[in-house]
Amino acid sequence: MTNTTSEPLTQANLLGTYLKDRRSKLDPAAFGFSAERRRTPGLRREEVAQRANISATWYTWLEQGRGGAPSADVLDRIARALMLTDVEREHLFLLGLGRAPEVRYQRSEDVTPRLQRVLDALEPHPAIIRTATWCVVAWNRAATVMLTDYGSLPPRERNVLRFMFLDPRVRAAQHDWESVARFVVAAFRVDAARAGAAEAVQPFVDEMCRLSPEFAALWRDNDVRTHGEGVKHLRHPVLGPISFEYSVFAVDGRPDLSMIVYNPTGPEVTDKIRKLIDGKSVRASA
Repeated sequence: MTNTTSEPLTQANLLGTYLKDRRSKLDPAAFGFSAERRRTPGLRREEVAQRANISATWYTWLEQGRGGAPSADVLDRIARALMLTDVEREHLFLLGLGRAPEVRYQRSEDVTPRLQRVLDALEPHPAIIRTATWCVVAWNRAATVMLTDYGSLPPRERNVLRFMFLDPRVRAAQHDWESVARFVVAAFRVDAARAGAAEAVQPFVDEMCRLSPEFAALWRDNDVRTHGEGVKHLRHPVLGPISFEYSVFAVDGRPDLSMIVYNPTGPEVTDKIRKLIDGKSVRASA
């Protein structure tokens, strides 16, 4: 028989259960609290409240599923008090406020060996990984022969906007530079804001505005566009005119990174890219 007297499963109750579970998994001694005479494992409620600098009564109410929705500031302090990871903190906000926390941009250009192996496994399809500021931090050999030899450039120069506005070879390779440049600036603006990096990229934006009047004009337009998928047309120095379908993928757990995979539009193009990777001669297409 169903127990009709049990409490309804509300977001507040889910939040309280999650807080109790996280609290029970902490070692009191690691935080300078005595581990003696404890009836249950983990920190006490008042100890969490002390670490979060909030009322013990208020924290108790949260664990009991009452007291109303906490503020983002309170959740942030509780997350630090409980030593939550980024994904645990996000889950806490989803339970407490029904939304993810504001993005905290943390610049990191490290790419794991596993992620690099994913890029390598995609050959002969060109693939790169870029940051929220559109710096290319990883690539496969197909990207080197079809897009840019990123490895020959200093890390600071491996930026898509620098290529597009400051490198004559990249500019000449575009089928319609004006259209591509406008799209790149608009999508860059969205990616930087989405990753919480709008403030961090301002020095770079200021530099690009000084170096390129065309970039400055497009930046002032304040256009925004998404960069999810589409078709990229290039004039390759060996293969001639070539087209790719591209898709952009988020890297789980790394809001600062995106992976872009370029899919050749025909099997004959794929075969030519494979030959370029292997160092074989390929006749330019018409």
